[in-house]
Amino acid sequence: MNLSSLKPAKGSNKSEKRIGRGQGSGYGGTSTRGHKGAKSRSGYKSKRGFEGGQMPLQRRLPKFGFNNNNRIEYKAINISVLEALAAKHNLTTINVDTLVEAGMASKNDRIKILGNGVLNTKLEVTAHAFSKSAIAAIEAKQGQAIKL
Repeated sequence: MNLSSLKPAKGSNKSEKRIGRGQGSGYGGTSTRGHKGAKSRSGYKSKRGFEGGQMPLQRRLPKFGFNNNNRIEYKAINISVLEALAAKHNLTTINVDTLVEAGMASKNDRIKILGNGVLNTKLEVTAHAFSKSAIAAIEAKQGQAIKL
């Protein structure tokens, strides 16, 4: 056996279907396109979503819902997370940069501190927004909640 004697397996290669080359080929006449209509003509192209004249789905269904362009999305971080971060790194001040370095938020996130959990240390926290319970918990330990 050598490379010059290699052949594809029997039946694995099919000859190309030569369309529109006369009646003798079996694919002459309409060239497998059927009779008449736009699809039988050259240059046929349908619009995206076109359903043959039937009212398309995207026009049958009404618009739905509302997107508020002025909505501000916050990354929520609980007081329990701040407590753990402060204990781990021995911190007294926590700001946006600290949270970004810790991997809890990205630099483009707006951060809101929520009051879930227990705070045991005095912290000076700087963020974009605070919940009422978070402010109460921070100030109960003589800390500061500073809004950006």
